[in-house]
Amino acid sequence: MNYITVENVTRAFADKVLFKDLSIGINQGQKIGFVAKNGYGKSSLLNIITKQEEPDSGNVAYRTDLRMAFLSQEPNLNPEMTIEEVILDSDVPTMKIIADYEHSMANPDDAEMMQKALDAMDAANAWDFETKYRQILSKLKLDDLSQKVGKLSGGQKKRIAMAMALLSDPQLLIMDEPTNHLDLEMIEWLEAYFKQEDYTILMVTHDRYFLDRVCNEIIELDQGQLYTYKGNYSYYVEKKQERMEIEQTNQEKAQQLYKKELTWMRRQPKARRTKSKSRIDDFYAIKEAAHNRRKDHQVELEINMERLGTKVVELHKISKSFGDKHLISDFSYNFLRGERLGIIGKNGTGKSTFLNMVTGGLEPDTGKVVVGETVKMGYYTQGGIEAKPGMKVIDVVKQFGEYIPLNKGKIISASQLLERFLFDNKKKHDFVEKLSGGEKKRLYLCTVLIQNPNFLILDEPTNDLDIPTLNVLENFLMDFPGCIIVVSHDRYFMDKIVDHLFVFNQSGNITDFPGNYSDFRAYVGNTDMALDKEAEEAKPAPVKKEVVKTVTPTSGPTREQQKMLSRMENKIKQLEETKKKLQDSFLDPEIHPDQMTENSIQLEKTKSQLEDLEMEWLELSEQIAAN
Repeated sequence: MNYITVENVTRAFADKVLFKDLSIGINQGQKIGFVAKNGYGKSSLLNIITKQEEPDSGNVAYRTDLRMAFLSQEPNLNPEMTIEEVILDSDVPTMKIIADYEHSMANPDDAEMMQKALDAMDAANAWDFETKYRQILSKLKLDDLSQKVGKLSGGQKKRIAMAMALLSDPQLLIMDEPTNHLDLEMIEWLEAYFKQEDYTILMVTHDRYFLDRVCNEIIELDQGQLYTYKGNYSYYVEKKQERMEIEQTNQEKAQQLYKKELTWMRRQPKARRTKSKSRIDDFYAIKEAAHNRRKDHQVELEINMERLGTKVVELHKISKSFGDKHLISDFSYNFLRGERLGIIGKNGTGKSTFLNMVTGGLEPDTGKVVVGETVKMGYYTQGGIEAKPGMKVIDVVKQFGEYIPLNKGKIISASQLLERFLFDNKKKHDFVEKLSGGEKKRLYLCTVLIQNPNFLILDEPTNDLDIPTLNVLENFLMDFPGCIIVVSHDRYFMDKIVDHLFVFNQSGNITDFPGNYSDFRAYVGNTDMALDKEAEEAKPAPVKKEVVKTVTPTSGPTREQQKMLSRMENKIKQLEETKKKLQDSFLDPEIHPDQMTENSIQLEKTKSQLEDLEMEWLELSEQIAAN
């Protein structure tokens, strides 16, 4: 069943054409991920489909009585209303009936009001909807409905808008960056929810795990052309690579043919008169194909970095509270050179507070933070770039210098640097306020990196960045020799960049988990996604590392060896616990045969991993003993 048909739609701003003559159909049951580079018009196309904007040409046809909900990047909610008022202000009649029912339950002495509410619930068959209503509000952590919207964070507003979209019972759900500002627990709940609910979905998101696990089709807008891939994100990546290889082959063939025809065209006019006019016409088509190179640019990040000394950053029993809320309690840790740390936890558990204390923007209530003399921090915050009105892109970069040092003694100008960050000559002289959200983030990232930090802190760096830019940023960070701290809800990004996690929980404790996010999720399981519980289960216990005195290699293990040995021991302990749980599962008389087979396979894998890790631990121990 067709829901929407988009025919020959065009959208342009001033002299920039975002897309031209695009056509797309959305049918029942499709879960479509729409991907494109920043500035190619993803949000504009969604706005046209959802009637927020009018196309310059073309039209959009809708199925009669189609129920459609749109979740925008930045929800437009009335700041003077409460959460409950905003939700009830939606166009869902059942919501008012449920609200009256909830109000009657809060006033049980009024028997007449309660009876009217019950009758209305029965008449509207609203009981299943009421259960869904409670579940969605609970999972999105919208507990206090009396809060004013104007006092809420961006993440809380996004959750309200998500609740409103889901509760409107849409046949077609259209979302623009649905995972922005949501924590990991909610993102994973949404994944599971969309799998079990019968929604038709069209969404733009940079969250590649979300695309992989929710979508059954990917549509890419690439240089004015639409390409459809009937599969999830992993399938899309594979098939796109094949398409690129075919395009490259065709490009090479076109260039060879062009050279041949160019030789013919350069002959004397007399020799050409006897030739077919159609061949002359074909020549120009061949010429266009031969010169139709892809305009793909790579963000080259070869920023120079000062070498870190022995002392990096030391945290000595730091604590921080706001009123009765204890965010961090008596925490100690020493960062080592090359450390790659990810930070996860629910919203409000102190992640940003921790970063602000590390960078010196906030003093701890107790304890102290010691920063080494050679440390130069680069802090990418969620707040983004702040530019004065009327400021141009090139002026923002020149605030940090006319020339930027690169590796191997090379230098480039501020203008050249912007080109490497995909800002062409025209874009470099645009006003900052004209940039898209993703372009502003890219510019901000540029201003952080060009300062040559050797201790890089990234607080939600993936928001509003397109997937190509994320891939390049990941490649840069994987080769970055300094320290990295990342706070991100992008699990794909975290898995590629970090090698251990700080897990923050509501009690003020911080657990050091040796592994990336997928390791963490696999260890604690997917049955209960409460990070507080996971943090308690994910041993070792909260880290209490004291300052370690530097020793020479001849007097004992180096700090790097100590760190590696400690992580191996923690991982061995985890594997041993997993092994024991699997072995104990066979004692359950009610275990299903299929589950027993699955556990047997998992047990053999765990044993193999344990043996390999114990061998590595033994080799490292012998190496340390020999020093």
